Amino acid sequence: MLMTLCCGAAYSQGNDQDYSKFLHTSSKHSSIGCNECHRRTDNSSRPNFPGHKACTSCHLTQFTTPNIPMCSICHSSVNGNDPPRKAFPDKFKESFNMKFDHAQHMTGSAKPKNGCIGCHNSPLRRGVALSIPAGMGAHDGCYTCHTPNATANGRDLASCGVCHATKAYARTPTDSAAYRIGFSHAEHSTRQRLECSSCHNYTAGLPRRRQVSSTRAQQHFPTVNNSCATCHNGRRSFGGDLDFKACRRCHEGTSFRTG
Repeated sequence: MLMTLCCGAAYSQGNDQDYSKFLHTSSKHSSIGCNECHRRTDNSSRPNFPGHKACTSCHLTQFTTPNIPMCSICHSSVNGNDPPRKAFPDKFKESFNMKFDHAQHMTGSAKPKNGCIGCHNSPLRRGVALSIPAGMGAHDGCYTCHTPNATANGRDLASCGVCHATKAYARTPTDSAAYRIGFSHAEHSTRQRLECSSCHNYTAGLPRRRQVSSTRAQQHFPTVNNSCATCHNGRRSFGGDLDFKACRRCHEGTSFRTG
């Protein structure tokens, strides 16, 4: 069971006297800013553990009391004058929601130099889906703009809390309904004079999974957005006599029915 590590604050999932565990969600830790402990000095994708000064203001007693296991949170050994530190973890027992607003990153200096492909640039599953930044590696792309001490209109852009919150997180799947057809992003690229915006629109203010529209079967004849049929109409699309207007050219599998 996870226990809290804070100055006398109780946590519903554990005993606040177990100093061998750390929780960002304890009442004390959640009340302070991320940059109180995580201070970025470079663009390394992997954060560093906080120094002692980040902890001693609350935990001086634990630091000076023998046989308290707090040291084992960051150190693999407590022997010597400079005990070896653990590697910063790739996975956490707590949830860290990733907050991202597509509309906010499509205007002005916040827009990536290459547009959407600045973040979604690696085809998956034979070019059907595009990659979605995840894990520590996602920092490499974000840190292009979110450099240490970066600000915009007086707002901090460098702290963990700009993009993360201690809430449940569900990654947008790359095997969603939009990809369960015979479609390849690789074959619908700039070579066909197509951009991401040719098929996808973004809407400000929507939940993350709904910010960017996708063309689906029930959207062949929408009232606003383009659809597959905009190009694959038997006349305009590339392919000539290959009959691109036939449903089964894109829709495959035993579960598909034409009527």
